[in-house]
Formats: sequence, C-alpha cells, structure tokens
Amino acid sequence: MLEIRGLHVAYGSIQSVKGIDLDVREGEFVAILGPNGAGKSTLIKTVMGVLPPESGTVRFLGRDLAGVAPAERIRLGIGIIPEGRQLFPDMTVRENLILGAYAQLGVRVPAGNSAALERVFALFPRLAERQRQLAGTFSGGEAQMLAIGRALMTEPRLLLCDEPSLGLAPGLVRDVLATLAKLRREQNVTVALADQNASAALRMADRGYVLDTGRVVASGSAAALQGDDRLRAAYLGSGVEAQPGLR
Repeated sequence: MLEIRGLHVAYGSIQSVKGIDLDVREGEFVAILGPNGAGKSTLIKTVMGVLPPESGTVRFLGRDLAGVAPAERIRLGIGIIPEGRQLFPDMTVRENLILGAYAQLGVRVPAGNSAALERVFALFPRLAERQRQLAGTFSGGEAQMLAIGRALMTEPRLLLCDEPSLGLAPGLVRDVLATLAKLRREQNVTVALADQNASAALRMADRGYVLDTGRVVASGSAAALQGDDRLRAAYLGSGVEAQPGLR
C-alpha cells in the first residue's frame, strides 16, 4: 500500500531523514518507533506532502506521490492524526468533525445525518453526547478521540498517526491504541503509527521500524523487536548503527 524507497528529507541544512526504506501493506498495523529527533514526524509529514523530499520515492497504492498536493493525497485515501492534535479549540466537536472533511477534501458534508458523522459517533459515543461542546474544553484523552474522529471523516484507507500517546496517562494511551487496533480490525483501516512509546505500540502492531538519527536501525515483527536489546538502545537514543542481519 505505502512504499518508501531511499527517502532523504532535510530541514534547511539539517538532514532529518537519511535514506529510509519502509513498507506498509494493506490491512497492517505498523509501528514507527524511535526517540525524539529520530525523524518520525518528518517521515509522516513527507508522506502527507507537507515536506518535500530531497530524493527518493513515496508511492501509495502504486502511485508515485511526487508533486501530489496534501489535499489530493487525502482524496487518495491517506488520513492523518497530527502531532499535538491541532484541533480548533473555539469550535464545537461537531464543527471540528465537519471541517475535518470539508476543509481537507473540499466537499460539502451535510449538517444532518451524514454517514461519516454517524460512524464517528458510533465509535466514540462521548463525542455524540458532547457534540455542541467546545473542543478547547476537552481533556487530553477526549481531544485525542476528537482528533481520531476528525481523521476518520475523510474515510481513509491508510491512517497516519503522529505521536498519539504524547501527553496522555498510561491508561489513556492503552485506550487510544486499542481504538486504532479496532479500526484496523473492524473498518479495514491500515494504520501506521509513529510514537516514542515503543512497548505500548508493539503490543498492538504487526510489524515495526525503529528510527535513530534519521535512519532505520531495526525492523521486523513486533514480537522480534520486543525481544531485541538493540531496540531498547535505539529507543533511548544512543546512536545505534544499522547492522546487517538486524532487519
């Protein structure tokens, strides 16, 4: 579904992503792990078209995304839960959800019984109960529910999640990851999760990649990565070098 080959991305003179190869197959839950500054968010933003690559390719469903604008990538079926959630705090829950589809897709979402809204409210009954409440009054866990719901309004085939556990208590982290696993299981949404919380993410994922200083230093099944001491070293940001046979 998602194929990344030889990807290099820079912020000014800083090389943030250095030759990454990565695949996400349809129906998978893939964890992209690593410490702060490893290149996870840069990778997600490049897939979304927010950042341009210096070199390399990003393909989605066989299509090369070079030159494809972010809005068009969303139309193709890529959704995103951005780091920090980026909600509209002075707008209601319902308005945030509707804008998730309208502003991103350029389509009119009926204010009444839209199928997309109903699916979100079925997944998160609390949002249905509080749809007239301002998003800025929500707790961290509730705001993350709303961010997931907003992404689902675009009816994505691939959902990119950028640090969804950030700032949440452990119990809420489990709830968020369980919700993403449920989406994969019940709604056939493929999930690519970028997060620092390696242990929690790998409990839900099929496979994972570990990034350190812009490079893939380990990849494999979730079970294999959980038992690999080098994963712990890379997660702690010790500058682990990629080694043959680790993938």
